[in-house]
Amino acid sequence: MLARLALQPWLGARNPYFVVYPAVLICTRSWGVGPGVFVLLTGSAGTAALIGDRDWVRILLLLIVGAVTIWVVEALRRAHASAEENARVAEERLQQLREEAAQRAREETISAQLRAVVESSGDAIISKDLNGIIQSWNLGAEQIFGYPAAEAIGQPSSLLLPPGRGHEEADIMERIRGGGLVKHFETVRLRKDGKEIHVSLTISPVHDAAQKLVGASHIARDITERKELEEQLRQSQKMESLGVLAGGLAHDFNNLLTGIMGNASLAVDDLSEADPARSHMSEILHASERAALLVRQMLAYAGKGRFVIERVNLAAQAAEIVPLVRTSISRLVDLELRLAQELPEVEADRSQMQQLIMNLTVNAAEAIGDRPGAVTITTYSRTTDAELQVVLEVKDTGCGMDAETQARAFDPFFTTKFTGRGLGLSAVMGIIRAHRGTISVESAPGKGSTFTVVLPAMAPDTAESRPDLHGDGNILVVDDEELVRRMARFTLERCGYTIELASDGKSAVEAFAARPRDFAAVLLDLTMPVMNGEEALERIQQIRSDVPVLLSSGFSEGEALRRFQDRGFAGFLQKPYTATALARKIQHAVSLNGK
Repeated sequence: MLARLALQPWLGARNPYFVVYPAVLICTRSWGVGPGVFVLLTGSAGTAALIGDRDWVRILLLLIVGAVTIWVVEALRRAHASAEENARVAEERLQQLREEAAQRAREETISAQLRAVVESSGDAIISKDLNGIIQSWNLGAEQIFGYPAAEAIGQPSSLLLPPGRGHEEADIMERIRGGGLVKHFETVRLRKDGKEIHVSLTISPVHDAAQKLVGASHIARDITERKELEEQLRQSQKMESLGVLAGGLAHDFNNLLTGIMGNASLAVDDLSEADPARSHMSEILHASERAALLVRQMLAYAGKGRFVIERVNLAAQAAEIVPLVRTSISRLVDLELRLAQELPEVEADRSQMQQLIMNLTVNAAEAIGDRPGAVTITTYSRTTDAELQVVLEVKDTGCGMDAETQARAFDPFFTTKFTGRGLGLSAVMGIIRAHRGTISVESAPGKGSTFTVVLPAMAPDTAESRPDLHGDGNILVVDDEELVRRMARFTLERCGYTIELASDGKSAVEAFAARPRDFAAVLLDLTMPVMNGEEALERIQQIRSDVPVLLSSGFSEGEALRRFQDRGFAGFLQKPYTATALARKIQHAVSLNGK
């Protein structure tokens, strides 16, 4: 109205409602239909009154045109608002789609990473349904069990169960159906090649999106190597315990055997050749010597002894070992012995020679298998290039070997058996090389094998007259076994010595300290209570460094040399020993003292 009034001088009666239309458009566009209608009505009425217009047709036309204008403007305004709302909704949906796409991309990345982890895992990761049918099979499962995925998927998981373990799968699935899981369950499973392996299993239930149980996942780790290492550790601990036991047994056995052998040898010396009791005493002495050998073998086996080199008759060794071999081989295999009666002796460790014959004979019998056959052990001597040699042949009627197998027969851990025997023939080779010998093999497929061992022979042991073992001087005999002390006293007093006895290292040191210059030599046991021989030796040498000390023990001379090489001692007497060996060693020790 104010605008129309201001323009009145220029407009006059022309276009009386010129200002009403813009006002209606502006109000309708800005505030809606209500304000627009209000402006139309008030503007029309006010303008008509202002200019005194009585043309109702023109006024009606104004109202109609104004109403149409309001309707059009409102329609446009609403369409614009709807468009803006649609644009906003579209933008929100687009943002939602972007977030969903990003989430799917992250999930796909994680899924790919999980697949890569599963496929690259060294453990077997397997899934199966509730019926035990394998659904997935990773590369680790292929490597552990030997089945490719194409062969395993769709097969029942019992495919991996060894005989006698079928109940395990049923028990596991029953536990899974009850909502439980199995963690670190150690058991045995079967590879495609038939080999049984130790595995640690973790089995968990698998649910779908609706939390319905649909199957189970298996994670299996091959722990065969760990089990083998644990077994080796147990065996090592057993061997250590055996060594401790062997050391204690050897000490007591050797003391008893020393008394038996010493007194038996004294009795043999006192009896005439015609006395019938002499042969019985000789048998006792021979049995004692074999018992002493058994103790040395036990110590060597337990890692507590050293091998003793002596004169050995291979024919006698073969004859002695046959009863033990027969218990280790098939009853269908015959053992035939062709042993030379007067075979030259070899310089060797007796227990090593027994091991050599045992290994070769058992290996020959196993080559025959569970069918009739024969193993022949032959010994003889020969002269090659002016050298006298002893030959041991072990021949079998087994399957034989081709050239490639012969070339590898002595390699460590090489075997043609379904279960390896480790160092069998390799150990044989080591024994032979240690004794300056050779071994060869002749074989052909289907024609059996012959192993030939050649060792240098020793010169014949010529008979000598009995040496004079008499002497004089005061000898201190130190041993915790009364039987040994009595035998030593009787033997040495008969040879002309004066004897003083001590039952342990402490009393020996006290006796020696009281009269150090009165003793021509000391016979000292190494294993004693109160004070052992090692400490007693040190104290005696501190009192008088030049006294000859003869050490005695059930362990070998090599072991004594290793332990006391920097101490200085007059000699070593290995238990058990005969009266003659004792007298000879004491005579040598006293001679070092100049008496």
